[in-house]
Amino acid sequence: MSDNSRFNEFEYLRFERDDDVLVVTVDKPDDNLNKVNAQMHHELALLFTVLREERTARAVLLAGTETAFTAGGDFAWFPRFSEPGYAADIRLDGKSIVWNMLDVHLPIVCAVTGHAMGLGASIALLADITIMSESARLGDPHVKIGIAAGDGGTIAWPLAIGPQLAKRYLLTGDAVTATDAEKMGLIVESVSNPEACIAAGRAWAKRLAAGAPQAVQSTKQAINAWIKQTCGPAFDLSTALETVTFASEDFSEALAAIAEKREPRFTGR
Repeated sequence: MSDNSRFNEFEYLRFERDDDVLVVTVDKPDDNLNKVNAQMHHELALLFTVLREERTARAVLLAGTETAFTAGGDFAWFPRFSEPGYAADIRLDGKSIVWNMLDVHLPIVCAVTGHAMGLGASIALLADITIMSESARLGDPHVKIGIAAGDGGTIAWPLAIGPQLAKRYLLTGDAVTATDAEKMGLIVESVSNPEACIAAGRAWAKRLAAGAPQAVQSTKQAINAWIKQTCGPAFDLSTALETVTFASEDFSEALAAIAEKREPRFTGR
């Protein structure tokens, strides 16, 4: 049995049960973009630990609000990364988000109802089935603020579309539409709007939940074991390099440019 009391530990995530499907909705009440701050980052790390303990549901639907799944990091949070040791601590949480997500035994369907950027994009792409609304955008803009693409981006994008096309998006930070994401194989299905995205996500989750649980879960675990074995060193390197680039002058320049509403002037320092 599952301990539903653990759901009370979350401020930005809502939980509901729909027969054999556990629906998890990312919903930050004071922020319609669901940007990741320290609390959101902590809750995402805790989420996949809780899902590993889930014994009632047979599938998980992970969704966002109409405007965003999660539109990446909150710029108001980023100055803290200059504090000694802070980025290294967050890196540990970041690693647990990705690794624990890959270790969740239940199939995870992700409904990208709104923009999914950075960590949000990585979570969406590492899910087992991903559906995306045509109003949403998917991207990893780490390089645009002078930091290396950590947060799982260097795993998720190359796995889906190969190294060269992944570099095309990770090295520029350009976003992808739902239509293009489906054509490239980043996602399984694009749909017309957020409401249709949730409906399609529920349908996929119910279909997976109706399958033979041990067979579905074991097959997923075997594939994810291959992902972890193949991509582990690249993931560890990318998060370590992200931590290093948080201390760069280019990162500070990017934050200043955002505050001053101008283009950054990167120097490579």
